[in-house]
Amino acid sequence: MKAVAVSKFKDIPVVMDLPKPAVRPGTVLVKVAAAGMNPFDWKMIDGIMDDGKMKHQFPLIMGVDGAGTIEEVGEGVTRFKVGDKIYGQFIHSPIGEGSYAEYAIVPEKSGITKAPTSISAVEAAAVPTSGMTAQQMLDKLDLQEGNTLLIVGATGGVGSFAVQLAAAQGIHVIATVSDDAGAARMKQLGAAETINYKTASLTAQVREKYPNGVDGLLDLISNGEGFEANLDLLKPGSGALTTTFVAKEEALKSRNIHGGNFETQGSAASLDTLTLIIDRGGLTIPVENKIRLEDVPAAIAQSRQAKAKGKTVIAFGD
Repeated sequence: MKAVAVSKFKDIPVVMDLPKPAVRPGTVLVKVAAAGMNPFDWKMIDGIMDDGKMKHQFPLIMGVDGAGTIEEVGEGVTRFKVGDKIYGQFIHSPIGEGSYAEYAIVPEKSGITKAPTSISAVEAAAVPTSGMTAQQMLDKLDLQEGNTLLIVGATGGVGSFAVQLAAAQGIHVIATVSDDAGAARMKQLGAAETINYKTASLTAQVREKYPNGVDGLLDLISNGEGFEANLDLLKPGSGALTTTFVAKEEALKSRNIHGGNFETQGSAASLDTLTLIIDRGGLTIPVENKIRLEDVPAAIAQSRQAKAKGKTVIAFGD
C-alpha cells in the first residue's frame, strides 16, 4: 500500500510503499477513503509525543483523522462488522499506524464510530479532531444565548466548526478574518460580525465596538503575547481558551478570567454527538482543499506556515 511516512523524527515526510497491515485481536482493518489533515500531524513527526509515554514505530505513518470502510475485524471485535462505514481518530499505540495510508489498523476501543450517513467520506474525514475540539471548547466556556464570543483564528478548521456550533446556540459570534472572502465565508457559517485584523489592530477594533468587553474568547492561533493582549478584551469573570498552549495561570488570575490551555479529549461518544448534528443538517463541513497522497508533503509545508484555510483532506481512489 502507499502511505505518507517518515523514517525518523524531524524527517521530511514522503510517500512510501509499505506492507498492508495485518489485523490484530481487538482491532479493525480500515480501507481508508479519506484522511483529514491537522497541524498536530506534523507536530507529531517533529517529536511532540516523543516523551517515552507512548510507543512509536518507524516508518511512522502520519495522520490522526480518517474515514473509510471496515475491511476486516480482529478477534474479539464487537462494535463493528465488515462493510461498516466509520470515521474518527485513528491515533493509538504504537504511534505510526496513522490515517495517511490506503489501509490502517485501528483498535475498536479508540475514537472511531459509525460515519454520518448524510455526508461523503471526504467530508467525514474533516470532522473528528476539529469538530470535537470546537464542540468541547464551547462546552467548557458554557456561554449563554445572547453572549458575545470572539473567535481568533476563525477561518481555520476548528474555527469554522466553532462559528457554526456557537451560532446555533444563539451566541453572537465575532470572527477574525484576513480578507473579504474570509468574511463572506464566516458570515455564511453564522458569524454575526467579522473583524479584519489586517486593516487595523484587532484589540483596538474589538475594544472600540465592545468597550465593556466580550463574554468569551476562543483563541486558536495566537502566541503568548497575543493571547494575553486578547484577554484584556474580556469582561471580568469571563472564559478564555487557547489551543496553542501559551496561557499562563497568573495572567488569567490577574484578570479574573477562567480557562487557559485546552486539549481535546477524543471519544466515540463525542463523535456520535457530532454525527447527530451533521445528519440533522446542522453543520457545513469546511473542506477547502481535496488533495491526493502525493500532494501531502507540500500541504504539510503550507500548514507549517499557518497559511491553510478551512480543512485539507486527502482523498484516496476516485
